[in-house]
Amino acid sequence: MRKVGVIGAGMTLFRRRLQETPPELCYEAARMALDSAGLELSDIGAVVSGSAPDAFDGVHMKGEYYLDGCGGVGRPYMRVFTGGGTGVFSTIAGWWHVASGLFDAVLVVNEEKMSCCQPHPQSVFAHIWDPILDRPLQPNLVWIFAMEMNRYMTVHGIKKEDIALVAVKNKRNAVGHPCAQLADPNITVDDVMRSEVMAWPVQRLDISPPSDGASAIVLASEEFIRRRRIKDRAWVSGVGWCIDSTMWTDRDLVFPEYVARAAKMAYKMARIDRPRKQIDFAEPYDPFDYKELHHLEGLLLADRGEAPTLTREGVTARDGDLPTCPSGGLLGVGNPIAATMGQKIGELFWQLTGQAGTRQIPHEVRTGVAQAWGDLMQYGSVVVMRA
Repeated sequence: MRKVGVIGAGMTLFRRRLQETPPELCYEAARMALDSAGLELSDIGAVVSGSAPDAFDGVHMKGEYYLDGCGGVGRPYMRVFTGGGTGVFSTIAGWWHVASGLFDAVLVVNEEKMSCCQPHPQSVFAHIWDPILDRPLQPNLVWIFAMEMNRYMTVHGIKKEDIALVAVKNKRNAVGHPCAQLADPNITVDDVMRSEVMAWPVQRLDISPPSDGASAIVLASEEFIRRRRIKDRAWVSGVGWCIDSTMWTDRDLVFPEYVARAAKMAYKMARIDRPRKQIDFAEPYDPFDYKELHHLEGLLLADRGEAPTLTREGVTARDGDLPTCPSGGLLGVGNPIAATMGQKIGELFWQLTGQAGTRQIPHEVRTGVAQAWGDLMQYGSVVVMRA
């Protein structure tokens, strides 16, 4: 298995109702990543794409639709989709193309254009439920996740104010991010607590916004990096993924076991046996503020029920002992589902190579972990990267 590094990254502005088409968004992100790596498309052996349901873009087989914008014409190309987990799993798919020895350099491009789906992207998920057990209840994702959040709060005795601190931290972290949609330097816990109730205990400011956008990274083998004398690179040292049963009613929602299993797989590959001591910063998936806490525990970076305390004590602040979502995450930058690779893998690359600008963690960081979450509270993908 060959050593693989991320050598370039790019992402578009995240906004709702962008005028650009999906192929145009893909092209913009891909061009930025190639420029970041100092490469041309002719240097790329294969292209991997990640995107969420076709219904978001309003076309069938949209991986083929935006193929030319990704640079996939005339070369090996594949699209992967694991719901929200695609933001990290697409990197894993690109990694194995290089680690296997099949290609020296691979371009990974993720896209999402959610504003095409009217009246709201939520309507796309009306048909994902079991037709016998779930659909008669007319569920939607917000109230499903509200049940998980309520279970997490109830079992551990967590105050809503402590969860709201995550939204405050991440929206403030997003200030200065060139792609951010909902950065806010002045947001307070009171603002979150006074926002509209969507499905208790989830309120409007607990949720990341739907977005349009794209992101891209370039992966290359150690030999390619050495031959091209590329200095800015962050090594992929561990990958992991795991999926649980789709029947969310059959498991205790208080702990994401599928994330823990994916993390253990990645840590074993990265030779990490004390993650809390050996990982310098984390980019967990945060579509809701409680999910950052939930996923920190799933990543074994906090004991069960302990993550809110770490947030309250400043441990997860950008200048804390375990900076978490220094990018601003989905809550601050936006949530174009698969394209959140930019806040996760892209941010690990920028932080580890010292290119994060005003978001740069003020102390030295050598090891970071990114995680994404998808499907019906059942899928986890994890990548560990080192400087």
